[in-house]
Amino acid sequence: MGQSTIKEKIQIIENGSVTSPKGYQAGGLHCGLRKKKLDLGWIYSEVPAATVGVYTTNVFQAAPLQVTQESLNKENKLQGIIINSAIANACTGDQGLLDAYEMRKTFAEKLGIQEHYAAVASTGLIGEMLPMDKLKQGIAQIGLPEHEGSDKFETAILTTDTKEKAVAVKLWIDDKEITIGGAAKGSGMIHPNMATMLSFVTTDANVDGNSLSTALKQITNKSFNMITVDGDTSTNDMALVMANGKAENNVLTEDHPEWETFYKGLETICQLLAKEIARDGEGATKLVEVKVSGTASNEAAAAISKAIISSNLVKTAIHGADANWGRIITAIGYSGQPLNPNKVGVALGPIPVVENGLPVPFSEEEAKEYLLQDEIVLYATFQDGTGEATAWGCDLSYDYVKINASYRT
Repeated sequence: MGQSTIKEKIQIIENGSVTSPKGYQAGGLHCGLRKKKLDLGWIYSEVPAATVGVYTTNVFQAAPLQVTQESLNKENKLQGIIINSAIANACTGDQGLLDAYEMRKTFAEKLGIQEHYAAVASTGLIGEMLPMDKLKQGIAQIGLPEHEGSDKFETAILTTDTKEKAVAVKLWIDDKEITIGGAAKGSGMIHPNMATMLSFVTTDANVDGNSLSTALKQITNKSFNMITVDGDTSTNDMALVMANGKAENNVLTEDHPEWETFYKGLETICQLLAKEIARDGEGATKLVEVKVSGTASNEAAAAISKAIISSNLVKTAIHGADANWGRIITAIGYSGQPLNPNKVGVALGPIPVVENGLPVPFSEEEAKEYLLQDEIVLYATFQDGTGEATAWGCDLSYDYVKINASYRT
């Protein structure tokens, strides 16, 4: 089946969310971890859902990640996820781990589910202990009508984010309507190979767990692992996908004739969430997309695109609408990938600035006008093969420094 045909089968749902798929509920409330904002959110599936995850590469994995992975190791299924913002419960030692277990236990009891069907996630300040009395009081309020709603969940998981991030798509497989929804948080400490981000994806599809795990790992390398804001990778990052089977389609595996349709739907969700995280970078004013093509391999293209999008000099030039293409060339050069410098092309959107490794005349005024837009695409082209990759990031502004210079205070 052609890619265009597959794309036609995938429709973005207006105001879609993690509760768009059948059999899911979500909510959020304020339990006192933050001054006024919602700080405790949850997702609940009516039945245990096949669940897979990917996690931060940071050596200092926070306690919630350890507990969540332990839950999944039992049956690779979840029925509920509890998430708090404000405090990361990272670098908190044995007590932090005990608190994460207690958080899981209290949440599972409130939902009336087995403890290993519950997962825990936290985001916020590193090194602070969770006020468990406040958390328990908050968990006790789950189920009250005033706290229900995906919008409350999306708000409760935020930290320095300026807006909620949610999306959903629907598609058709085996003559069944299947829905995939997602929500994420992430604004700073964002760098490829997971970032200070949490992402939760729900679907009512009936999916084989092993196939779903393979798909998520592949898609992560084309979405969440291709974004950067500031070059830092945090301790709490996690992406989870739950599939509860409520759509009642035939079980999806890589051998299913419509597997690519489901795969593309999941990829669409993850890439849209990744782009929204990049767009909402701390202090950011522009979403920047870097498209690399013509490299010897996809891996080379990914490395080059990450080098460009991660360059602070590139990011500051874009913030100032300065067409300083030399900074892009420099990032390409230190990416560590084999390439022929005499066959490199660079363009700022529709404006070529380098061809065959040499500068070409262009209008500084037109380039500046393009770079003043709030969505920028940088192209780097090569003549070494068919490899390609896309990365997303943002500009680096004065406000980023202000936000992070006083993050704790």
